[in-house]
Amino acid sequence: MPTATRSAVPTAADAAELYEALAALVRVYQFRDRDRICCHDVSVTQCHALEALARNGPCTLNELAALLYLDKSTASRVVQTLERKRYLTRREHPEDARAKVLEITPTGLALYQTIKADLVAEQAASMADLSADARRGAITLIKRLTRQAAERSGVGCGPASCGPSSRLPVAG
Repeated sequence: MPTATRSAVPTAADAAELYEALAALVRVYQFRDRDRICCHDVSVTQCHALEALARNGPCTLNELAALLYLDKSTASRVVQTLERKRYLTRREHPEDARAKVLEITPTGLALYQTIKADLVAEQAASMADLSADARRGAITLIKRLTRQAAERSGVGCGPASCGPSSRLPVAG
């Protein structure tokens, strides 16, 4: 394996520049998301809830709250609003009579897919002039940073916890 040259080793200045760039990105994305998503009849948090249900499948309120990094009472208000708008439903839990299973509706899934398609198109345009290696490197770095942040927070976001779930049966 070749040894890294001095220029290939990240410096403290590189790390500081990455930190500043990420902090600015998070701030801008929060405003961008609010402006882009809210015109679709949902808040950013509601959209994140729809995304979690679309990606992970049915789950309980506690599981959704954990995925969204919210306390249970806040997640409950988000769920109530999405249920009122008919973007999700609650059904009986197959193993716990006290719990409900939250499930995205076809209308909720269609809305989420519309919002996602809009945002993905924006990402495609932002990467249009990058090489394939630069695109893959950026994606790899962002995934690594996300995984590290999730691990520090105690909420996993690896394939086992943020991919399709088999923990609850899907209503058929």
